[in-house]
Amino acid sequence: MRSYIIRRLLLLIPTLLIVTIIVFCAVRFVPGSVIELMASQIGEAENMEEAIQAIKHSLGLDVPIYVQYGRWIGGILTGNLGTSLWTGRSIGEELLNRLPVSIELGILAIIVALLIAIPIGILSAIRQDTATDYIGRSLAIFCISVPAFWLATLVVVYPSVWFGWTPAIQYIPFIEDPIGNLQQFIIPATLMGMAMSGTTMRMTRTMMLEVLRQDYIRTAWAKGLKEGVVISRHALKNALIPVVTIVGMQLPILVGGAVIIETIFGLPGIGRYFVDALFQRDYPIISAINLVVAIFVMLCNLAVDITYAYLDPRVQYT
Repeated sequence: MRSYIIRRLLLLIPTLLIVTIIVFCAVRFVPGSVIELMASQIGEAENMEEAIQAIKHSLGLDVPIYVQYGRWIGGILTGNLGTSLWTGRSIGEELLNRLPVSIELGILAIIVALLIAIPIGILSAIRQDTATDYIGRSLAIFCISVPAFWLATLVVVYPSVWFGWTPAIQYIPFIEDPIGNLQQFIIPATLMGMAMSGTTMRMTRTMMLEVLRQDYIRTAWAKGLKEGVVISRHALKNALIPVVTIVGMQLPILVGGAVIIETIFGLPGIGRYFVDALFQRDYPIISAINLVVAIFVMLCNLAVDITYAYLDPRVQYT
């Protein structure tokens, strides 16, 4: 197992190199540039060209793109993610300040998704073709079909119109007020969790139905074991292997959803930071966030593969 993990970690290096090249170049093909945005704030038209050249030189954008990439990747290798083109603040420090917000939102969303998907998926499978099964399948289709950002917009707008209530917009740190912090996060986390739970719910039901038809499950029933024992000890663990894969594949979707949800609910996380940087064409911030997300997704995929060995002893990594 140790050698397998080391090999996988080494394979991340060329993958990340390709990711950095794509991200670094792609953001510069976005219509508009940070130079034009900065220059547009200068009112005197006769000094516009001189101002543009001065801005390019001060930001280090007056050199070829491969030189810019070399400087950026050199900073990455030394642990320096760069500075914002607009504020001059360290991107690494900003990410460290905002990362707890995104991590908390993501963890709560995953917990909500699993609390919805796993029990309902199991219940739908063991009560196949009953009213419970039909309700569970309908809920799964609803969660898949309805976008989380649409529900988030409704949650923000309609309660304020009908009841004069809106979710807290000012961020409440967990250290200052744990209860208020959780109250602020529960609505966006629930909406993100619902969006993730639909696919997981359907996969759980499908795999449970397949496992429940296996011979060893019939043997367990024949021995007179209780339903809870058969489901929890014999069926569930084998059925969860494909479910773990689905959850791992949804993690990039979770990151993308956080960009919208954090913006709607005013949460100062990495997603909102990314949106602000995108509007301002702040290249170093966009590149750094994409790099961090790519590393996160790759490590999550590695964790999913390792989880297989725990769920199924037949899986051996040699």
